[in-house]
Amino acid sequence: MGIISVENLDRLFWLGRYSERVYTSARLFADSFDRMIDVDMENYAAFCRQLDIPNIYSSREDFCDRYISDENDPNSIYSNLMRAYDNAIVLRNEIGSEPITYIQLSVYDMKKSKVSRAPLVGLQKVEDNILAFWGIVDDMIEDENIRNVIKIGKRIERLDLYGRLQMNRESIVREVHRLVGRIARTNLHYDEKNLEELKKLAEEEQIDYDRIVALVDTLRKD
Repeated sequence: MGIISVENLDRLFWLGRYSERVYTSARLFADSFDRMIDVDMENYAAFCRQLDIPNIYSSREDFCDRYISDENDPNSIYSNLMRAYDNAIVLRNEIGSEPITYIQLSVYDMKKSKVSRAPLVGLQKVEDNILAFWGIVDDMIEDENIRNVIKIGKRIERLDLYGRLQMNRESIVREVHRLVGRIARTNLHYDEKNLEELKKLAEEEQIDYDRIVALVDTLRKD
């Protein structure tokens, strides 16, 4: 393993978390948008409750505009994308220029979607660029520890979101196994007791979603 500063180890972890948050939030928004159009105009309120974010939006239209691209809304997809971008730029020496390019392309497409009459098209491009970013991370970064730290951030964020959304048991179990299989191969400090409990919870027939969220949020130690 190469030597990475504590600060950059933290940035790698959060690069993984924020890139996953952007990707999954964009997908969830697209699903919620369809329901708002076809079924329930107030579905955005349920969306906010599920993700445990404040419902600061005055209408469906306000939600669709601000949740995608409002830089002053800390929970917007755009705000989370910029956090990923800020971390990526500082990590140029660790991850190289090519992975950063796909984060930059995501920012470009997000800004285009802000003025577009078809924002979901722009969001799809953002999703595609995030997928390409993860692919480049696997293909271009030689340091296994760097790759693993980014992926641990990604898995923890995904488990947090899946727990809040009460996703099906198979999805939870898959992400727990991926997390457990990788976290020991990094130099991240983590709570072994919480990790063991997380493994046991994934084996239960009935998933305790609230406990899953609590565990993943406290799994990493500073």
